[in-house]
Amino acid sequence: MTDFDPSLQLADVSMLSDAVRTWYRHNHATPTEQSTQLLCSAAFDLYNQGHRTREELVTLLITKFDCLHSLDVNAPTSTSHH
Repeated sequence: MTDFDPSLQLADVSMLSDAVRTWYRHNHATPTEQSTQLLCSAAFDLYNQGHRTREELVTLLITKFDCLHSLDVNAPTSTSHH
């Protein structure tokens, strides 16, 4: 899992959080701790790669994880997804 960057501004954290919430709404999915951790980590990684708008983050999260089942991990400590 990606470590949280303390240099992020509140607006950036809010944008990342909103992108994850939008993914859940788009997929009509109920958040779980495991799926939220994976989505937040992915959103943070995308942010660090230079994707700095809500629209970019939402689009990339929806593309990368096209349904709730794409967040399934094969072991409790695994970071891979299907």
